[in-house]
Amino acid sequence: MTTASTQTVPVAESVAATPGSALKLRGLRRSFGGVLALDGLDLEAGPGELVSLLGPSGCGKTTALRIVAGLQAADEGQVFVDDKDIVSVPAHKRDMGMVFQSYSLFPNLSALDNVAFGLRLRGLAARARRARAGELLELTGLTEHAAKFPHEMSGGQQQRVALARALAVQPKVLLLDEPLSALDAVVRVQLREEIRGLQTRLGITTLFVTHDQEEALSISDRVAVLNEGKLEQCATPAEIYTRPATPFVAAFVGSMNRIPGELRDGKVELAGGVIPVVATPGSPTGGPVTALVRPETVHLAFDDAGPATVVRVSFRGPVTRVTSLLTDGTELHADLASGLAEEFTPGRRVRPLYGPDPVLVLAAE
Repeated sequence: MTTASTQTVPVAESVAATPGSALKLRGLRRSFGGVLALDGLDLEAGPGELVSLLGPSGCGKTTALRIVAGLQAADEGQVFVDDKDIVSVPAHKRDMGMVFQSYSLFPNLSALDNVAFGLRLRGLAARARRARAGELLELTGLTEHAAKFPHEMSGGQQQRVALARALAVQPKVLLLDEPLSALDAVVRVQLREEIRGLQTRLGITTLFVTHDQEEALSISDRVAVLNEGKLEQCATPAEIYTRPATPFVAAFVGSMNRIPGELRDGKVELAGGVIPVVATPGSPTGGPVTALVRPETVHLAFDDAGPATVVRVSFRGPVTRVTSLLTDGTELHADLASGLAEEFTPGRRVRPLYGPDPVLVLAAE
């Protein structure tokens, strides 16, 4: 089992924050055989900003990251760093730091020598590179592990070494390719907070690839949601969650009820109430629809003649999910404060009550 250090360390003077670089992707396209991995991707990360690329497997997020790193070539498009097109620049000259899911440490080198490796390739003198590597190990809370080899360290410690190595060369952009997915849950949460803290203090522009919604929402300045090689929405975590721009974003990010209803005059009539609708390009304008409703916006009232029956109650700490079955067989989830949910036992008849915020609708399923 991996363990995590809770040590907080100051930023050394020589690795203090510097102005970040602006990153822009323009019209990136990439195909593999007959599969289109990226379909004209446009994306920007401002100086010092952390942007997460979020989406299901095969959506193109890792392909985009590898094109930025120079590890793959785009079929079309441009990559700008500080307004300089680097698409034809070799990977080793792009000033990128990259951290992989698999750590990719050299097993025959100590933690210190792993961190110093990139500096050696750049011709830095031995004393200077060991000094800087030591500072980065201090920065990541690993000073006492400097002489250890990778097999002597936990997964969390190895990933900190990989992060220190990426930062040692003072990259213009830091690229993180699902760096936490191989770690256990406790270490994953702690390390993502440490990464965010370091990124903020150093002011380094960062692209963070993940399929974990909670990870993306908690660590990012903005989240870019990709689907089938296209950008569905790029916005702050709060906006992505509360104001999704497309039905895909609404359904992919967070938990969502899919409730059948009837759309009339900009409002959808559901079992238990009426909710205003967000109009999006291509969305239905009337007739049978499926409404996308967050469980935390659903409330329940006891009603012996209500259109739903409680079938399941799941305690989740401060929140309890109460699942009801509507008369048409649709499951309806309501996330209630646990102190208010105790009386909602299976078999009770209830009436759903919905919040006032507009919702997205799809054509009836």
